[in-house]
Amino acid sequence: MSALASSAAMVDAPVIPRQRSALRSVPAPGQPGGGGLDDPLRLGRAMQLRLRAAVQALLSDPSLVGLKDAARLAAVVLYAKSRAPQGRSNDLQSYIWGSELGRWLGMTESTVHHDVLPELRKTDALHTQVVTNADGHPVGLYCLVMPLWRAHHHGGAGHPLALSKAELATLLRLLEALFGPGWEPEDKEPTPPGLLAGRKGKGAATDRLGLLLMVLTTRASGWLQLCGGSVKVKEGRGAATLARLLSCSPSGARKVLARLTEAGVVARQRKSTATRMHGRGRVMLLPVACVYGRTLAPVEAVSDSETVFSQRPDGACGDHAPARASGALGTSGIGGAESPEEAANQERPDDAELHADHAPVVTPVVPLQLSCGFSGEGRGGEGRRPERVCVREDQAADGETAVAESAPQVAEVGPLRGEEPKESPVERRYGQRAARTGAGGRPKAVGWEKTQQQRRVDLPADLGLRVTLRPVTGLWERLSGWQQDQVEAAAKAELAHLAGMLMRPEMAPSLLADRLTDRLEETGGEAMVDRPYPWLIRRGLVQRPACSDPRCDDGIRLDTGSECQSCGNVIHIRRASRARIATEIDRELPDLNGRGRRQVLEERLREHTQRDAEQTDARRAQAVAEVEMRRAAVAGRRAAEEAAALERLSAACVDCGLPGAAGLCPECTFRRRTDVLVQQAVDLAVAVRADLDDPAQIAALSERCEADTRSLVAEVCRRQADQTLAAFTAQEVAERIRNERRASAHRRLLRSEEAGAEAEAVYETVLRRRPRGHQAAQQAANDARQRTARYLLEGMLGQLQTQRARMKAGRTPKWAR
Repeated sequence: MSALASSAAMVDAPVIPRQRSALRSVPAPGQPGGGGLDDPLRLGRAMQLRLRAAVQALLSDPSLVGLKDAARLAAVVLYAKSRAPQGRSNDLQSYIWGSELGRWLGMTESTVHHDVLPELRKTDALHTQVVTNADGHPVGLYCLVMPLWRAHHHGGAGHPLALSKAELATLLRLLEALFGPGWEPEDKEPTPPGLLAGRKGKGAATDRLGLLLMVLTTRASGWLQLCGGSVKVKEGRGAATLARLLSCSPSGARKVLARLTEAGVVARQRKSTATRMHGRGRVMLLPVACVYGRTLAPVEAVSDSETVFSQRPDGACGDHAPARASGALGTSGIGGAESPEEAANQERPDDAELHADHAPVVTPVVPLQLSCGFSGEGRGGEGRRPERVCVREDQAADGETAVAESAPQVAEVGPLRGEEPKESPVERRYGQRAARTGAGGRPKAVGWEKTQQQRRVDLPADLGLRVTLRPVTGLWERLSGWQQDQVEAAAKAELAHLAGMLMRPEMAPSLLADRLTDRLEETGGEAMVDRPYPWLIRRGLVQRPACSDPRCDDGIRLDTGSECQSCGNVIHIRRASRARIATEIDRELPDLNGRGRRQVLEERLREHTQRDAEQTDARRAQAVAEVEMRRAAVAGRRAAEEAAALERLSAACVDCGLPGAAGLCPECTFRRRTDVLVQQAVDLAVAVRADLDDPAQIAALSERCEADTRSLVAEVCRRQADQTLAAFTAQEVAERIRNERRASAHRRLLRSEEAGAEAEAVYETVLRRRPRGHQAAQQAANDARQRTARYLLEGMLGQLQTQRARMKAGRTPKWAR
């Protein structure tokens, strides 16, 4: 059925009036982006890929290529509202009216009827039929998206546009969540408007189409999957990616991205770098991120204007601040929180002296710890105020508030307060302990002086290890020499493991660095890591698979970077089991609610989990038994093969009956080979000397040549005493005779008329092409003579074999009869 026939069928079909109040749409459970399990923006990976393939196939159809974004978006909306094929006359059609389609596109009804629909009808992308009521007034349109019709009638069920009823409903629900106009039907739950429902006018259709394509390309993390390759610096990689999705210019995509950012659905950011320069730009879809419970990472936001690095950070007290910003020593103004008015960036007062510019980001560092015992030398990384002069001098080395038990003993061997400190055995052994502290102000036990001297402050010289350990530079500096060696070995082992798993092994260092960064964010930063070595060995560097897939790490596939499908299957199975058990409880115990229902649900879930574990153990035991059976079968087959091989080796010779000769002894082997070589030598002599059409001459000459050849071989072998050696010598002599007769026959055929004629023809042909190429012509003639001789010899041998086969069968050729 062609498209024209389909259109004719629509015109001839009976028109049933349909009122606007009969509109049906998939209701959304709440505001899009709310994060519920049934949120329209929460798409599974398979469903997302299916819908993305369908939308891309629709937009790449030849009837839609080159059209405006409003027409392309209208085709997508009508495609999502189409009926799934169920054997009805109005299958694949959608019902809508002009004003409603304008609300979907963010434009007026007049623009839809004058600019959108005529453009789609002109390129045969859409067939429409007006629906009228009893009075003849138009009340709607039946629309048939022709790429969908062609996909079902010519592409088959495997075409990307051939979505099922549930997939079309999911796509329509996604469109409602993104830019649906919203409805408030009577006696029904209202459908809230989409995220861009208020965006109307010029560029509204482009913004909505761009948001849809970005949502279908965005992963569960909320970050848009950016394109690769070189892009223009002015537009950026996010605009280049959106330009490829919309098939527009990067500058136009940059404007769309700016409007979506202003609308609050897109956030553009840059990754922070160690040098505080601009890092790689990223684009986050905020509704998708909120659905999956993701938040914005602490990265530097993209700004159109240049960043002013000389700006004073919030809350800084110094020579750039007014007098009221700095309090007296020991007051709450130092290091405390400022008021909202003071928290803003304050300009330098007129009476302040010029000062060097500072970066706007303040990196917390470990304060310098002195070993002279001054009570006011610092407060550590916790930023607490000093209480009194000697409040810290009677504390233990771990920084707790408890008084150290060994304080009186240390005071006995040490100098009195105010006296000059003298060297003591205690200080020689533990002097380094007080000089090194961690991020929280606690002294770090370094150990012996030899280990402390072997510690390396810088990262390893290997480039891969430097990239890997850069996110944990602060933790690396807190490790001892032995611990650094262990961490380096563990990092190398993990890099080797990742390199063997990835398609691009060179990406292993950056992948492991991202893992360390994520684990630090989970912990709360380097300041929250009290024991760096155990944290790096047991938590930071190790892989944490959330399922049985060895490529899974915290629910992310290491080889592709996408979400792990196995984890999704496990979560889906668990959710389905919980819902099924809850339904059974509601059916069996309808009066049970509250705490009692939860207890019954937890008890049945526990029983279900126990049964699953038992079934898993049973399946594992069955798998082990099957493996053992296969191994036993393989062992039996190998034993049978070995027995057969041993039997073949122990078999007697078929010619002489020598036992243990593997079917043929060496002497008989040489004799068989000698017979074959003698027969070949006889054939070569007969082929060039006898008339191949005369069977009698062939038989007589063959008998005489074979007798002469065998007598010659026997004459040479008569000198050998050993039978086996004589048989080997006979083989060698027969092979030499065969080779000499082949060379003689070849030389004889080189002088034949056929070879000479072929050589002359080739010589003349080469001279016609190259008049002065006599040497090349002579070489070509010689090669042609050699080829002709070989061809003639092979033909003679083949004719001789045919003649002998006929003689052996006792048949007389037709020419002889």
